[in-house]
Amino acid sequence: MNEQYVKIWKTIQLIPVGKVSSYGQIADLAGLPGRARLVGKSLKFVPSEGLDNKPVPWHRVIRSSGEIAFSPGSDEFANQRALLIDEGITVKGKRVSIKEFGWVVDLENILFLLLDY
Repeated sequence: MNEQYVKIWKTIQLIPVGKVSSYGQIADLAGLPGRARLVGKSLKFVPSEGLDNKPVPWHRVIRSSGEIAFSPGSDEFANQRALLIDEGITVKGKRVSIKEFGWVVDLENILFLLLDY
């Protein structure tokens, strides 16, 4: 299994329910600054059984602009939008308010959580 992908997936597992994060933020937190595209690529390979018996909530990762990256009208877009709405996240068209739903990382907590991997 790709070591960088595992770092990314473990970081995504830290995003709380009802919050979203950007590809760039995940890359930075995973220790891969400037590798936002790698985050997107890794999401194509998330194991269906999750990682360490925990799901990888890929749907919580969106563009830094707040947009869902999939094309509106695609099955992937509809699936991600539905999963976000199920968590109480408001999606207007293809956009989520980062101000309202963005994951604000508490440095103390994130360092504690990241030390576990």
